[in-house]
Amino acid sequence: MRWRNGAAGTPAAHRSAHRSAPGPRTDPTPITFEPRTCGTSATGTGYRRGVSADLPQRAVEVRRSARRRRTVSAYREGDRTVVLIPARMSEAEEQRWVGVMLDKLAAQESKRTLGDAELTERAERLSEQFFGGRARPRSVRWVTNQNTRWGSCTPAEGSIRLSHRLQGMPEYVVDYVLLHELAHLLVPGHGPRFWKLLEAYPRTERARGYLEGVVAAERLPKVPASRDE
Repeated sequence: MRWRNGAAGTPAAHRSAHRSAPGPRTDPTPITFEPRTCGTSATGTGYRRGVSADLPQRAVEVRRSARRRRTVSAYREGDRTVVLIPARMSEAEEQRWVGVMLDKLAAQESKRTLGDAELTERAERLSEQFFGGRARPRSVRWVTNQNTRWGSCTPAEGSIRLSHRLQGMPEYVVDYVLLHELAHLLVPGHGPRFWKLLEAYPRTERARGYLEGVVAAERLPKVPASRDE
């Protein structure tokens, strides 16, 4: 099965329920960003209080500091993401910039290209998490001959191929493409049963929107598959 583009669940984040002692940073180099004006519009995830926006198993904790005047920083700390913001920020500004920093962290981490073996392991974990382990690919690999397709699969062989153009994109986008192809191992075509499977992934619409934006920017000739196809 082949497809040419994809969309995304609105992301969000939540504070940890308690302020436990800080754990070890898994990313010793935090991302730091200086908003020109805290109230400027900034595109990012649609962070909302009380909902998990980062990877499903990772909480987001916001720490306000009166000493922090201008910058916003974010880093991974154990199983959570910590975002540091100035104490003076309003709740709306907090929501906006937490979303921005989550996207920046994800983009930075995605620059480390997964090998084919790691890609296969990731696909297996996603299948287990969202499809109950029913989709079992025999091989998952990067290819360089798919310049107008994000991914493709051959159900009879259980093989999945991802375009090298996805390398460097946010993890949630790569995960969506993997899940899209995993779903094709279970359901052919893009009918209601197929999209019902992908509803389990909370970032489906957001990832499709990201990829559609890439297609629009690059003026690719083919429109991606939609629910109506």
